[in-house]
Amino acid sequence: MATWRNINAIIEGRLFLGTIEAAKSPRILSERRITHIVSVGSEPIPADNPASGIRQLRIPVEDVDYADLLIHLPNAVRFIHEALSSNGVCLVHCVQGLSRSAAVVAAYLMWSQRISATQAIEIVRRAREQVWILPGFQEQLVLFELCQYAPTPNEGIYKKWRQKISRHV
Repeated sequence: MATWRNINAIIEGRLFLGTIEAAKSPRILSERRITHIVSVGSEPIPADNPASGIRQLRIPVEDVDYADLLIHLPNAVRFIHEALSSNGVCLVHCVQGLSRSAAVVAAYLMWSQRISATQAIEIVRRAREQVWILPGFQEQLVLFELCQYAPTPNEGIYKKWRQKISRHV
């Protein structure tokens, strides 16, 4: 059994996917020259402190199938894009680096390369084989593409999905 790493490169030297342990490890962050972190979830990390010098975007979404990650994706994608455009290095993490953060990285790949959710998830899984994105988040990735990467509270596809979700919850 291969040991699961706390961090894997999605775009070599530029974009990483990892666990909360990676986000808390000064060694991992400095070795990979991380300048930006997308934290998916509410667990505290050192980058929460502005004095850390790391720019952070927090997406307070829990790891449950019907949590609304979709509405946060445009912001997350923009944050990653700005990080990489300014020669930054970005880490996207949740607790285990398997589902929520993997979905955010897949969304970025979809948006930046104009590829399907399936293709994006495949790229992410090639880089980090233990990735297992919850079905609800996979569905949201498909919707992200259908909304032309711009879901808003008033956008039709998004509204319809939210109504469906509220019946489930």
